Amino acid sequence: MYSANEDRYNHIPVRHAGNSGLMLPVISLGLWQHYGSQDPLAARRDVILAAFDRGVFHFDVANHYGDGDFGSSETLLGEVLNRELKPYRDELVIATKVGYEIHPGPYGTGTSRKAVLQGIDGSLRRLHLDYVDLYYAHRFDDTVDIEETVRALDEVVRQGKALYIGVSNYQTPQAQEAIALFRDLGTPFVVNQMSYNMFNRNVETTGLTDVMRDAGTGIVSYGPLSEGLLSDRYLKGIPADFKIHPTNEATFKDGKDAVVKKLNQLNEIAQSRHQTLAQMALAWLLRDPVVTTVLIGTTSVAHLEDNLAAVDHLDFTPAELKAIDDILK
Repeated sequence: MYSANEDRYNHIPVRHAGNSGLMLPVISLGLWQHYGSQDPLAARRDVILAAFDRGVFHFDVANHYGDGDFGSSETLLGEVLNRELKPYRDELVIATKVGYEIHPGPYGTGTSRKAVLQGIDGSLRRLHLDYVDLYYAHRFDDTVDIEETVRALDEVVRQGKALYIGVSNYQTPQAQEAIALFRDLGTPFVVNQMSYNMFNRNVETTGLTDVMRDAGTGIVSYGPLSEGLLSDRYLKGIPADFKIHPTNEATFKDGKDAVVKKLNQLNEIAQSRHQTLAQMALAWLLRDPVVTTVLIGTTSVAHLEDNLAAVDHLDFTPAELKAIDDILK
């Protein structure tokens, strides 16, 4: 029988999502890829439990996740929640999302009222939960009036099926409109989950970080290592078949050799900080308190431990930040 480490809260710092009472570990585990029906449950369970043993109590999933078998990532997490982590439910923050395809037909995608309200019910069944802690609109749906989506998410909270609400992939104007609507309804809206890493700073350049900060809300960073690009694996070159997330395509605008040069320059700074490049990349995102947490994705306990060691050195000197900015220009 699983029993969690007694010192699990002595390792990872915790941050509030803006001015809200929602607290998250600064590094969280995302189950976007390789946590589906085709993956070994026992091995994935080991990573999830190892994360919890080390103070990662926030697990992020979506009804669309499952490597093509939609919903199967929720099902996998639900098995672990129901078997091993059930005694610890009150300690956990479980997040899921609605908006991308989950089943055929017009209501199997998008964020209409019908899609949102039936989406949460399906997620709860797969997760073996009565409620989730954080429920997201996974994307902005330009076929539905934003007020309809906001009101549906608000109703999910009023029905007791979610405690907090977030949005994901909402650009600055969309986020501003949603925030105003949520505020009028009194919805506990807390975060915007966005692609954000050293090579993709759109949340900064578009003013989104300022919008979220001014609203007393936070940002959750997904893809913080840009599919592993921000690691020492590619210091000698990036293979031709490297798959970049659509949100990060601008990374290669000057060619891959230019990126390799930047990686090596960044790695020199990381070494001077006694960190790996990946650890520094995670720490760099957390330099701004508007970033509540960064979502890492891994199927390896060793890789998990390496990423979590980023919290051992989160501070940057002004000189380090300037050097990093000069490289990233």
